[in-house]
Amino acid sequence: MKFGKEFKAQMVPEWQEAYMDYHDLKNLLKELQRLHQKNQKSPTTSFRLQRKLTLVRAFSGLTQRQNQSTTPLPTDVEIEDSLMHSAEIGDSGHYSEYMSPIFKADEGEIELLYFKRLEEELNKVVQFYKSKVEEVMNEAALLNKQMDALIAFRVKVRSPQGFVDCSVEMAHLSLNVANSTQALSATTPSAARSNRRMDSISRTAMIEEEEGMISKIAESDNVRCTENKYVEKLKLTEKSSQDRKPNSIRISRPAPLQVLEHVKMNNTLETPRSTITGCLNVPQTRDMNFTRENLEKVENQLKPAFIEFYNKLRLLKSYSFLNSLAFSKIMKKYDKITSKRASKAFLKKVDECYLGTSDKVTKLMERVEATFVKHFSNSNRRKGMKILRQKAKREKHRLTFTLGFFAGCAVSLLVSLILIIHTRDLVLLEFKQERTRYMQNMFPLYSLFGFVVLHLLMYAGNIYFWQKYRVNYSFIFGFKEGTQLGYRDVFFLSFGLSVLAQASVLSNLDLEMDPKTKSYHAITELFPLALLVLVIALLVCPFNIIYRSSRFFFLACLFHCICAPLYKVTLPDFFLADQLTSQVQAFRSFEFFVCYYGWGDYRIRQNTCKTKDAYNAFLFIVAVVPYWCRFLQCLRRLFQEKDPMQGYNGLKYFSTIVAVCLRTAYSLNGGLVWRIAAIISSGIAAIFSTYWDLVFDWGLLQKHSQNAWLRDKLLIPYKSAYFGAMVLNVLLRLAWLQTVLNFKLPFLHTEALVTIVACLEIIRRGIWNFFRIENEHLNNVGKYRAFKSVPLPFNYDEDEEKDE
Repeated sequence: MKFGKEFKAQMVPEWQEAYMDYHDLKNLLKELQRLHQKNQKSPTTSFRLQRKLTLVRAFSGLTQRQNQSTTPLPTDVEIEDSLMHSAEIGDSGHYSEYMSPIFKADEGEIELLYFKRLEEELNKVVQFYKSKVEEVMNEAALLNKQMDALIAFRVKVRSPQGFVDCSVEMAHLSLNVANSTQALSATTPSAARSNRRMDSISRTAMIEEEEGMISKIAESDNVRCTENKYVEKLKLTEKSSQDRKPNSIRISRPAPLQVLEHVKMNNTLETPRSTITGCLNVPQTRDMNFTRENLEKVENQLKPAFIEFYNKLRLLKSYSFLNSLAFSKIMKKYDKITSKRASKAFLKKVDECYLGTSDKVTKLMERVEATFVKHFSNSNRRKGMKILRQKAKREKHRLTFTLGFFAGCAVSLLVSLILIIHTRDLVLLEFKQERTRYMQNMFPLYSLFGFVVLHLLMYAGNIYFWQKYRVNYSFIFGFKEGTQLGYRDVFFLSFGLSVLAQASVLSNLDLEMDPKTKSYHAITELFPLALLVLVIALLVCPFNIIYRSSRFFFLACLFHCICAPLYKVTLPDFFLADQLTSQVQAFRSFEFFVCYYGWGDYRIRQNTCKTKDAYNAFLFIVAVVPYWCRFLQCLRRLFQEKDPMQGYNGLKYFSTIVAVCLRTAYSLNGGLVWRIAAIISSGIAAIFSTYWDLVFDWGLLQKHSQNAWLRDKLLIPYKSAYFGAMVLNVLLRLAWLQTVLNFKLPFLHTEALVTIVACLEIIRRGIWNFFRIENEHLNNVGKYRAFKSVPLPFNYDEDEEKDE
């Protein structure tokens, strides 16, 4: 793979504008090479004649005289100095003076532009890297304060009885710190052993901290204990080892137990109870309860904070390395084209700038590793590093093989289903009554699985194109590293469910009853119910099979959607709620499942569901619930974020709720008044929703953008794809017209037509998904937002004063 492609593949997607523009500089070098080759061609003398003249002049001595009278060319060192000097000055006059003996005027202009761009890119990279290093240093100071509070909290929990127990605990803690640090230094690679001096200093500071805690507790309790001597011995041992190493650096001693007097617990867990008490303005007590349960909560909150911080440090280190390598590669290309050695001088400048000299990130990584291993993995370095350096998910050949197998089975079953219907002449008029019974009773049951399979296929296609255009969907949705589903995983699930559903369809495709029993086979009639129970059981299965982390993540988001106003709304929550709004017909099929097997006679395929008032009432409820959840999410964000746009978004969903209710009432009752009301309400909701999709969700239809009527940044290189998606979104939004216009086809049953319209809505939602997440990704890119904020367990009094 060429370096340009590898460089682009290794970029942090949200920081791609902060990387060196390797492609642009490479194009300048290609233009320079083209002009250089053009100027080297001889316009007059042929090669053979030129060779003869050269031989004659060589024997006659003319060549020597000509060379002696020619002005000598500058050396390579002079060229390098002139190039670097001219690039730093940025003066075209100086540059043309240096380059006139070597290049033509047009080549000199391109070379000047190349070095100007090179300087601009270097300054851009250095400034971005410096700003990010300052950010991580501030975060490191904040995490350091959190660790001070955690250590004090841990000591307080483990020694609640007084000073004696506390001193013993501190002595054991000191010994464990020393032993764990020695074990770490023994297992640390040779590249990291240069920092052992800092480890010993940290051990000394920790012992001093512990001695300070013990002394303060002793003063308050007026108790003297012999364990102080043991701590003093440990301190003297560490001091003696420290004195053997000259030029040791003293670091500030962490805060003692009194730090807990200035710390309060943060209520970072959003629960329905906390939401209700917040709405009722009930004062919340944040007193420090020194219990083991609270200690475990604090550790569980700090652990992901360290993991996220360490990942940021790793990406910053990768950013520095990739840009340094890119500068080296582009300068080697320059040397190759111009036959000079200018790269040495420029790369020396790169090494001497902040990008090459700063080692703060590396030192921070070592400190984070040591802290995490010691405090969160019981000094087990292998376990701690496995948690910190989470490996990316690898594609397995077993998954690819199984996916291909299920895909082949699904296609084969579909073809066999079509052939069986054709060979048995099941579409003939003589089976009209049986066919009608099948479409009214069995078809709605299997359509539920068809909706789910189609939605999974669309989502798999979304993941494929997100990966193709480098959309960081796993970060946007908040998936844990290594647990996110790839498009192959989703295809595997969709084709697996399709195989089970089609096999069930083939098992009870008979339209005629048994002449003896005057009924259908009970076992085969129960296959749809068994398949539904199997799917639900696998979804809530607690065992670690079939993507347990993804299933639990889905169930958590689903629960947040159901309890919409009681939980803080995140992107996965409202994204899932939007998906549910496109599955209204699937919810109605689930309702029919309950009615058909609960109150119908499945043995003869008869039901009286549509004649019951309760069933018709639930037709309204199940259709409104997804939109109602989304409406409540908008209200929650409106009151929490004070964003008026969320109020308008909630008004959009409320108009859709009114339209759905009126369309359902018209389908049940009929009548001109219901029809007119359904058309007006549905038209308003469709116009409102379409405008919101294109302008706010997709960020398109911007008049003054660089791309006409689109947006400034586009991931897909073909603008026609965006215009085509907008047209499709408008057309598929109008699928509800079939409900109010009574549009019917003579060769299609009403249930089949309703299913087709529902499938069109799912396809529209799949298209909407890609552009919605693309717009979210571009917003993250514009803000260089590549990491999620992790709530911290402790809050200092000075932080509250700053917030006020």
